[in-house]
Amino acid sequence: MKRTVLAVLTIAATFAVSGPAFADEALAKAKNCMACHAVDKKVVGPSYKDVAKKYAADAKAADILAAKIIKGGAGVWGPVPMPANAQVNEAESKKLVAWVMSFK
Repeated sequence: MKRTVLAVLTIAATFAVSGPAFADEALAKAKNCMACHAVDKKVVGPSYKDVAKKYAADAKAADILAAKIIKGGAGVWGPVPMPANAQVNEAESKKLVAWVMSFK
């Protein structure tokens, strides 16, 4: 009995620790975010780790980034603009931002 409980707790802890890194990767793929971004390297746009690092100390980052996901943006990471993503709603953009910020 104790072994079973310990095994279940160990498995649950493993998923809790690794969870944020994969929490919304499926959503990012479904919304085509991964066509221009990757977790740990620059593709067309910056890596998610670089975004999280840049905005780590900004209390307004979640709202700023959520708006940029939907409306697009330009000039922060270089000359290539980020296009608007009309297929992403507000709740999804906030979920994506929370996932990106988990990489800081």
